[in-house]
Amino acid sequence: MGLLSELKLAVPWGHIATKAWGSLKGHPVLCLHGWLDNANSFDRLIPLLPQDFYYVAMDFGGHGLSSHYAPGVPYYYQNFVNEVRRVSVALKWNRFSLMGHSFGGTVAGMFSSVFPEMVDKLILLDSLPFILDINEVNNVLTYKRQAIEHVLQLEASQKPSMVIGPEEMLQGLLKNNTHVGEECGKLLLQRGTKQVASGLVLNRDRRISWPELGFDYLSRELMQLATQKLQAHVLIIKAAHGLSNVRKDQTDQELLLFSISVLRTVLKERFQFVEIPGNHYIHMNKPQQVAEIVGAFLQGQEVAPAS
Repeated sequence: MGLLSELKLAVPWGHIATKAWGSLKGHPVLCLHGWLDNANSFDRLIPLLPQDFYYVAMDFGGHGLSSHYAPGVPYYYQNFVNEVRRVSVALKWNRFSLMGHSFGGTVAGMFSSVFPEMVDKLILLDSLPFILDINEVNNVLTYKRQAIEHVLQLEASQKPSMVIGPEEMLQGLLKNNTHVGEECGKLLLQRGTKQVASGLVLNRDRRISWPELGFDYLSRELMQLATQKLQAHVLIIKAAHGLSNVRKDQTDQELLLFSISVLRTVLKERFQFVEIPGNHYIHMNKPQQVAEIVGAFLQGQEVAPAS
């Protein structure tokens, strides 16, 4: 399944860049990448999925080839949920499926609870539908302050973007993200960098740095309420050595188990959970394995645990 087109969807601050695969007549699936990634995150997975769907992967604002927000405008979690709605309006979609990796999964989950009638299937790749962390809730006010100060500091510095050679850029990415292999790192940098005379510069907005500065952490009570709003069938594919396992934080494990328990209790037969070997970028590193599970789910089949 080859790439159909690259699209630029107009928004008040510029455009949201997307890329599309599959059949224009097929049921739409919107794909949301992780924090600091871009739409190329799905280049290996989507061509292996059923061809009778229409897949669109978007770059969040300030990521990939999408426009940066206007000067002085911060990036908050709700902004990204808003972008999903804008894309659905631009594409004239009234009902569609959502697939999100990592941070993209939490955006997809929140959209699905705010606009439940619009989402029929929700696919989460090493992600949960909501950002739930009791420890971090205690730090929310600190994060809000840091987010404001961070933007002010960047505006005051006016430093030009760093120009880096291709190999140094790749090694920097691999050092900062040990779950991304070399080939996948190159794929993300294809869309995440811009060529200049003496090397490469990152496309992404420098105001985006630490995800916690833009997160909205939910209490357990609000998470339960949001889950009750979901009308979608939900699939979680958890990587055995994904982020929740790497951090080895007991509280993280407790919150993961709590989230899964709530989803099972509320959604019943509409919830499926599969754990497979691999790391946080399982959809890029082992796309065939993920594609078999996602493809079956999209086609309404019972998802069996991968061998």
